[in-house]
Amino acid sequence: MDEASVREVVKEKYGEAALRVNTGGSACCGATASSGLGCDPITSNLYDPAQSGEIPEEALLASLGCGNPTALAKLSFGEIVLDLGSGGGIDVLLSAKRVGPTGKAYGLDMTDEMLALAKENKRKSGIANVEFLKGEIERIPLPDNSVDVVISNCVINLSADKDKVLREAFRVLKPGGRFAVSDVVTRGQIVPEIRRSALLWVGCIAGALDEQDYRNKLAGAGFEQVDVEPTRIYRIEDAREFLSGQGLDVDAIAPQIDGKFLSAFIRAVKPFHSADKTCVRRGTGNALERDAAIHTRADIGRDKRNSCCAPNVRIAAAFFAACARRCGPAIR
Repeated sequence: MDEASVREVVKEKYGEAALRVNTGGSACCGATASSGLGCDPITSNLYDPAQSGEIPEEALLASLGCGNPTALAKLSFGEIVLDLGSGGGIDVLLSAKRVGPTGKAYGLDMTDEMLALAKENKRKSGIANVEFLKGEIERIPLPDNSVDVVISNCVINLSADKDKVLREAFRVLKPGGRFAVSDVVTRGQIVPEIRRSALLWVGCIAGALDEQDYRNKLAGAGFEQVDVEPTRIYRIEDAREFLSGQGLDVDAIAPQIDGKFLSAFIRAVKPFHSADKTCVRRGTGNALERDAAIHTRADIGRDKRNSCCAPNVRIAAAFFAACARRCGPAIR
């Protein structure tokens, strides 16, 4: 499926899911009606009771995820967090509580109905350090080097252009910033019938990347320290459940995908030296600063042990401070 087609299908189905929550129902990864929480093996039992009690019930009912990135990401007071595809706002609200009033949590979603639901959940929660933005994860409406952590919950697999999403995540992260998402990935070859199904794409399955492809795409975007940690591996009985009602021969296909789909926590880091390159590309008009830009933080550490390089250390340190002001403005 092409990018425009996928976007329209996702927007329609997730808009419908938000409307169901507003009328007293709940949503699930496949955007089918459900009277309970976690209507399939992918979306069930993701948040513990303590977390559930911290947020409005509607935020939990609207959860369409496959994991709990806020439980696995190491968030600190004062950090700025961005949730890609924030839905009803559950992970944004939980993140905002963890970073405290001196930090901030942004939620980005393209669906008007989900944004309206998220803003209402923010109002009910009373959490102030939250902002929901309308936009697409392939074109994030935030400046370069502006957030500390990018999280997402079973959304990147919904994009038809995952390379663009990962490049955008890299762009908005500050040097040293962390990519920490929950997503569905695959192992081994997947039958073509699943890849061709629009509903299974919306259901977090058809668009899932092979775990090694995910690693390669993150590295290609510039990330380092890439790690894919499985959190759930779906077996044949799970496959029967999330394939049912999709117009497929479940008995024939389910055994072929036993153990091939898994939820995973995916981590990566934007290296510090990427900021130096950004500033050099933009140019300072000063040869001394351009020379200082080639020093990474590791280089500075080595210079400190060599007295003849002490002036360069001071120059590089001054450059990094200027670079932070110019290329990585804090947003609040």
